[in-house]
Amino acid sequence: MSVRRLAAEQPASFALTPENLAWAEKTVLKFPEGKQASAVIQILWRVQEQEGWVSEPAIRFVADFLGMPYIRVLEVATFYTMFLLAPVGKKAHIQVCGTTPCMVRGAGDIISACKKRIHPEPFHVSENGDLSWEEVECLGACVNAPMLQIAPDTYEDLTVESFNKLVDDIEAGRPLKPGPQVDRFNSMPLGGQRVLTSPELYDGSMIGKGAGLQAAVEAIAAREAAEAAKAAEAAAAASATADPAPAKEPVAPAVKVHAEADKDKVPNQVDQSKPASDPAVRPDKGTEQVAQSGKKE
Repeated sequence: MSVRRLAAEQPASFALTPENLAWAEKTVLKFPEGKQASAVIQILWRVQEQEGWVSEPAIRFVADFLGMPYIRVLEVATFYTMFLLAPVGKKAHIQVCGTTPCMVRGAGDIISACKKRIHPEPFHVSENGDLSWEEVECLGACVNAPMLQIAPDTYEDLTVESFNKLVDDIEAGRPLKPGPQVDRFNSMPLGGQRVLTSPELYDGSMIGKGAGLQAAVEAIAAREAAEAAKAAEAAAAASATADPAPAKEPVAPAVKVHAEADKDKVPNQVDQSKPASDPAVRPDKGTEQVAQSGKKE
């Protein structure tokens, strides 16, 4: 943030008008006892509306009025850039947006026109004292760039020609037209509205029986059908899990199949279903005696 200081030349004193003083006293009553300082921004803004800027005597006046230390009100006035700390034009202070969208759309040309029509430097009053200008950050109307603000109104879709006309109208005291300076309403497309143009949308004839209702009915039916299909699919999956189909018999391993096929081809094959201690499984069917030494008798 740039350094903000009070102007070198200051008036000798400041006072609110009777109307503004009555407004300030009423505003303070909106806050609980002991919380009057919460009204400082509102009262500083009314000071600026009355004088065009916030002077050092005005800061002291507001501090005394609210029972605040001077430094606290000075901190508020110097922090918020909406408060102007030096004299500005009697008729208008022009704030030109200089951020990217406006610059791309020609804000540089508007700033050059300010330097030519008002003063080569910002925050300087024109020779007749009517106008002053400054470059500011985004003012929130990027879609209608370039634009400027003469508080509290904005003037958008500017060209150098429309800017010069605006300045001429200010100096001549003619009424100004805030908003877009081209054939546009607010942020609509150039030339006017392009969508939702059917008169039936606004005359009430579609309420309860129009195409919008039919579309809503169809959308609801489609959603309910999709939910029903999903529920049926989930139920089928749950049923299949609870009552599975009978398992098929496992396929016999190839080795076992071949062994069974060769069983009859091998004579005196040992019967694996009987223990080895059974004499019947021996090749001699147990007819020969075997000594303890392992030799036949």
